[in-house]
Amino acid sequence: MTSPAIPTIRPARPEDVPAVVAMVHELAEYERAPEQCHLTTEQLTSALFTTAPALFGHVAVDEHDEPVGFALWFLNFSTWAGVHGIYLEDLYVRPAARGTGAGRLLLATLADICVRRGYQRLDWQMIDWNPAAGFYASIGAEQTSEWVPYRLGGAALRELAEQAITAGTRTGDRPGRVPDRGDEA
Repeated sequence: MTSPAIPTIRPARPEDVPAVVAMVHELAEYERAPEQCHLTTEQLTSALFTTAPALFGHVAVDEHDEPVGFALWFLNFSTWAGVHGIYLEDLYVRPAARGTGAGRLLLATLADICVRRGYQRLDWQMIDWNPAAGFYASIGAEQTSEWVPYRLGGAALRELAEQAITAGTRTGDRPGRVPDRGDEA
């Protein structure tokens, strides 16, 4: 039996979206939370291929140009360093392609983007029981413990948003609008 070929990494294309969505759902299943994953092909297409995307993606493809892994990411910003960085939202490699270097190459591609653009860091989170911790340590990634992640969602998010509405500080009604160039934050 021959080992699979080393995958190629390239930016995601519209025709890759169905495979990436399927892999996002595979990842949710792997992380024991399939009921929480609602991503659709239409949503991901809209997020990745709008005129000013806030989400970016790369795929690892096999010798037939079929996606076998992906990385979805967006820019963050360090106010202390004064530069952007990359936040890796999801990295996934299908089980049959694990061990081919696909995960390392996806991360290396994002690291290269950081270096070429002058970004100082590549950040991500992973579930605490994921065996990928050993892989991440092997490439020099360090687990941070001094920063504790927080999340505001669901009813608590809506309740806090109501405070902006009742205080008269609502910043506009355009869905998806991100403040920029002097807009209120």
